[in-house]
Amino acid sequence: MANIVVLGSGMGGFGAAYRLHAEGILPVMYDKNAYYGGHTASFRYDSGFLFDMGPHISFTKDPRIQDLFADSVDQQYETVQISLNNYWRGYWPQHPVQLHLYGLPEDVLVKVITDFVAERHSPDRPVRNYADWLLSSFGRTFAELFPMQYTRKYHLTTADNMSTDWLGPRIYRPSLEEVLRGALSPSSPHLHYITHFRYPTEGGFVSYLKKLLPLGSLKLNHELVSLDPRARKLSFSNGLVAHYDSLVSSVPLPDLIRMIRGAPPDVLDASRRLACSTCVLVNVGVDREDLSSAHMTYFYDEDICFTRLSFPHMLSTRNVSPGTGSIQAEVYFCDKYKPL
Repeated sequence: MANIVVLGSGMGGFGAAYRLHAEGILPVMYDKNAYYGGHTASFRYDSGFLFDMGPHISFTKDPRIQDLFADSVDQQYETVQISLNNYWRGYWPQHPVQLHLYGLPEDVLVKVITDFVAERHSPDRPVRNYADWLLSSFGRTFAELFPMQYTRKYHLTTADNMSTDWLGPRIYRPSLEEVLRGALSPSSPHLHYITHFRYPTEGGFVSYLKKLLPLGSLKLNHELVSLDPRARKLSFSNGLVAHYDSLVSSVPLPDLIRMIRGAPPDVLDASRRLACSTCVLVNVGVDREDLSSAHMTYFYDEDICFTRLSFPHMLSTRNVSPGTGSIQAEVYFCDKYKPL
């Protein structure tokens, strides 16, 4: 049997193990952590609270992936209609804001709608980046007050430094009628690219990996320090040296490339210039459950350090102790890799 190694035991690593298992191959999987799951791990505390490593939900519409996840938890999952809202300068508009301007200050409404109409009657502008797309989609006032401001907090760069390749259905482009209805009435439709999501009934998001564990020979507490592609050799911080025939890696590129022996200087230099950010999650358990009616709240104000508050206790009623609530705050900052 081929000796195939998978680095990492998150969704990417186990996705590789699943595919290899279909070919009759049992890979060896290494993870630097004492737990599996990577960024999709879940942790339960003695107090009864359970937190995911991030506010993970499954909203895929791919039937194959839906079936795979459902089978992995023995069909024990909940389908939940998502509820989202926003916080901006003391106001709590529903999500997405462009469809729910009702209740915002009158001068803001007038400027947003005026700019929106003017943009619709302007000649088409070239869309070279995300900023151009936002301006042509919403007009300057809305673009600068909401998505551009959130971009600086969440992506840690400006919208003109981003492409539009990632957009897909993520940001809804409304018609003038939809903008006006949302400005005049509190009962506008909640249009979002995610309408429902699935979440395991027990054990948190990492439960989706439960039945994938036997698909690889999992070795935890193995931190990679060196990779020799010519000798096909891996060296770990605990002293272990392992060989492989083929390698699948889910290690972040800047970390992986600096460990590859003989990596060309220009590749090393390019890896150091990759832009990325680090997210710090702050989990709080609260002895009450009426914390929010939303699963997630987006915070636009730049004097508030976190970008989103998530409320994990709303995902599944069986995942935390009765009568308790929980909050997860996301704070993003630049790590050792410089942003562009």
